[in-house]
Amino acid sequence: MHLPNPAPIDAAPVLAWYDSHARNLPWRVSPADRAKGIAPDPYRVWLSEVMLQQTTVAAVKTYFLRFTSLWPTVFDLAAAPLDAVLKEWAGLGYYARARNLHACAEAVVNQHGGVFPTSSAALQTLPGIGAYTSAAIAAICFDEEIAVLDGNLDRVLGRYYALPVPVREAKDELRAALQASVPKRAGDFAQAMMDLGATICAPRTATCMLCPIQPGCIATKTAAPTVYPLKPAKPEKPVRKGHAFVMTDADGDVYLQTRPDKGLLAKMTEVPTSDWVSALPPVAYPASGDWRHRGQVIHVFTHFRLELEIWSAAVAPAGLDRGWWAEPSALKGEALPTLFRKVLAAAGLE
Repeated sequence: MHLPNPAPIDAAPVLAWYDSHARNLPWRVSPADRAKGIAPDPYRVWLSEVMLQQTTVAAVKTYFLRFTSLWPTVFDLAAAPLDAVLKEWAGLGYYARARNLHACAEAVVNQHGGVFPTSSAALQTLPGIGAYTSAAIAAICFDEEIAVLDGNLDRVLGRYYALPVPVREAKDELRAALQASVPKRAGDFAQAMMDLGATICAPRTATCMLCPIQPGCIATKTAAPTVYPLKPAKPEKPVRKGHAFVMTDADGDVYLQTRPDKGLLAKMTEVPTSDWVSALPPVAYPASGDWRHRGQVIHVFTHFRLELEIWSAAVAPAGLDRGWWAEPSALKGEALPTLFRKVLAAAGLE
């Protein structure tokens, strides 16, 4: 037992603080409007929660506004071609989210008549919606009294209880303690706790004198509250190496192709590459040309570090029939993940 006294958080001061200090976010209904009976739109909340996984609020806002401008409802998103969704997602990373997003929109429309289920359990039957996202939607939109435990809350609770082990070793205990704290205003409470983690109990700073849960927080009574939560030892990421080939034709158009349907960066746009392996393979150019080495691009994925040697050449298009030729001015509209935008930049494009 890592929490010998997992006392619930007093929700009343948290909600009072939120009523005065809630962040203004494009997907959020303010606490004042919520009190007037204005309900959050499950489509917008779901879209924001999917986008916010592994991504910051600052990065998400522009994408969210563009998505909701292009596809204002779940019906619009479900009817959109997957390729269009992937193109708009490019740059947000973790591209399986975009594929699941589209599949989920289709499921909501085809199986539920365009209406999102109202319980966390039912929401988890939809593609790409797991325990956290289902809890967030159910709490924020429907006030289901359920704990919403995200990365920010891991930190807040790790400090509140001065957790003596890394969070992942006590996740169930933290969730149970948070569950015991959830009030009837479950959605506002969930968002208030997220805001606390984003503004007051931040990763590198803790403004304890302004925090509404400071009286019960154990870490604030220590010399260094930001020591918590304790960090697990980080294993060194394996390194993979390879080559990337940027080819242009006589008009300066760039050869692009689509990645396989399964696996890392599935269905996204790329330039041809070698396999990504532990030792740099011999270079094997995909077409004849005056190939020039354009340096190296390093990109860190969740589970490995990739080092790509970049090559470019003007080539004849004969035999290159897997993909298509794109004008340089059109590259911004392609579904190119950040890795391949780096590759094109190294080759003097983008």
